[in-house]
Amino acid sequence: MTEERPSPSGVERVIPQATVTRLATYLRVLSILADEGVLIVSSEELATAAGVGSAKLRKDLSFLGPNGVRGVGYDVARLRAKIDSALGLDRGHRVVLAGVGNLGQALAGYGGFARRGFTMVGLFDSDPARVGTDIDGLTVRHVDELVVACRELEATIGVIATPDEAVHSVAEKLVSGGVESILSFSPMVLDVPEHVEVRRVDLAVEMQVLSFNSSRNVSEPTIVTAPRPQPVSPPPLTSTARLGRSHGPRIAGNPSPVNSSTRNGSVIAP
Repeated sequence: MTEERPSPSGVERVIPQATVTRLATYLRVLSILADEGVLIVSSEELATAAGVGSAKLRKDLSFLGPNGVRGVGYDVARLRAKIDSALGLDRGHRVVLAGVGNLGQALAGYGGFARRGFTMVGLFDSDPARVGTDIDGLTVRHVDELVVACRELEATIGVIATPDEAVHSVAEKLVSGGVESILSFSPMVLDVPEHVEVRRVDLAVEMQVLSFNSSRNVSEPTIVTAPRPQPVSPPPLTSTARLGRSHGPRIAGNPSPVNSSTRNGSVIAP
């Protein structure tokens, strides 16, 4: 058994953004496998669970250097640690959230962040009715404290879940507080310095994409032409009728005749 070899150049390769996205998916699958006690997973099994082809998976993982052993598979814990490192999750991230409305409260209470290396350390809002309330052990602070708090809390990621009219001012506060990674749930385009990474999640756009894909997947009704009936000899004359099962024509793509009794029950045959 031979171990998969790294890039022959020996130089660290830039990981494409599409690959980064898939690495996050592989990490989620590996986390589930680890929770189930799985130690080794084949490329085919991992690819199927992640919804990609095994060739694409192997190409994606090649950016991380040698990983699996041919004929054996990938060590789940080891591969999980390598993806953690590639995504920068091994360092851990401290997250502050601005906007604790319905969406913000749901994000603040989501336990999956902590399991994946993201610790929620601060919650902020401008509504007096929310400031001072407690959400999962964190006290909501006024958004005016955001700049100072980001430095005190050593925040590395800022999440914006505010109404659109407040997005720009919140982004400015996050940048002034030293945050260089922002996740925004607003469609507004943010004007931030080049060194600040911004990801936008527009739920309406995502649903529009789903709508497009759904409408494209609706196939036109298929017209199946029944085969021409073969000439048969007329049945012998008889003065009595008998009960029997009617056998319909063969359907295209189905070599065996369709028994109409499975649809309409017994019928009277001549």
